[in-house]
Amino acid sequence: MATSHLLAAAVTSSSSSAAFRRPLRRLSPPPLSLTLSRRRPFPVVRAADADAKETTKPKAPEKAPAAGSSFNQLLGIKGAKEESNIWKIRLQLTKPVTWPPLVWGVLCGAAASGNFQWTVEDVAKSIVCMLMSGPCLTGYTQTINDWYDRDIDAINEPYRPIPSGAISENEVITQIWVLLLAGLGLGALLDVWAGHDYPIIFYLALGGSLLSYIYSAPPLKLKQNGWIGNFALGASYIGLPWWAGQALFGTLTPDIVVLTCLYSIAGLGIAIVNDFKSIEGDRTLGLQSLPVAFGMDTAKWICVGAIDITQLSVAGYLLSTGKLYYALALLGLTIPQVILQFQYFLKDPVKYDVKYQASAQPFFVFGLLVTALATSH
Repeated sequence: MATSHLLAAAVTSSSSSAAFRRPLRRLSPPPLSLTLSRRRPFPVVRAADADAKETTKPKAPEKAPAAGSSFNQLLGIKGAKEESNIWKIRLQLTKPVTWPPLVWGVLCGAAASGNFQWTVEDVAKSIVCMLMSGPCLTGYTQTINDWYDRDIDAINEPYRPIPSGAISENEVITQIWVLLLAGLGLGALLDVWAGHDYPIIFYLALGGSLLSYIYSAPPLKLKQNGWIGNFALGASYIGLPWWAGQALFGTLTPDIVVLTCLYSIAGLGIAIVNDFKSIEGDRTLGLQSLPVAFGMDTAKWICVGAIDITQLSVAGYLLSTGKLYYALALLGLTIPQVILQFQYFLKDPVKYDVKYQASAQPFFVFGLLVTALATSH
């Protein structure tokens, strides 16, 4: 994943004639209107120096691993099987594996409100809010991120749907708009359903969508800066869905805003996990992700430190407000997560990233729920 850049055309000459190769155009952001295009492989673009005799370039496989998994393909994670079914490809672009934190955030917000009841109406409202936060707006975020990272993916994972040409540009842009408008529409619906005088959920959805855009797209492209980009991502994955769930059933309070912003620091650490697999492409195209800026060894300690220190700080906050049992529960959930960090992530953040996230992150998300329940009492 990286910004688009130029490749100067090589010029060759002889004593009698000169021939020029046509330069590649700068990769442009998706047009506001849809344009027809056939499916075609996205070209790999690399910088070159006309005076250099040799250029070292990262080698990337041209095809997906032979043992690619259909299950991984549907979840949108690495090790995916190449697929020709357009609807499976569309689902892969939305990365369903990234939906649960947003869905869980809505649940935490509803719990923190103290007003959620196990009635048909409240459950239905929660499900709609989860659909807005997960499949729609997270799917939009992941698709637009893959669109703007297509040149990096052409280096790191050229078999992914967009750089491989498995899905056309027109189909990708259509998906971006459909998911965005569906998410905003559900946000407006929830405001009407909840009887809000001020459309707070719609504005949260709109703000989150804008944040997702400037995270991935030039000229701001927040992800170019490892600190700002990862914190923005953490806020999107933890703070915004929590606020939406709480606003749906109650009111946002300053202490909740501060607490969820603190948790966004832990989200920064979680976001770093995904940066390790893209080091080569990030370095080639000048993205200053934390593994590129500090090296793998330092970045992995920043990652786990951001997660663990945040949880310990929140546990201390709960203890200071008289929530002893909730603080102890949060501390108890942090211990196995730290053990799994040493067992997997700190050994090899590239090799064990999926295994680490699958085993350790559940303890983190249950800690979020403990905090939410503590603030509701």
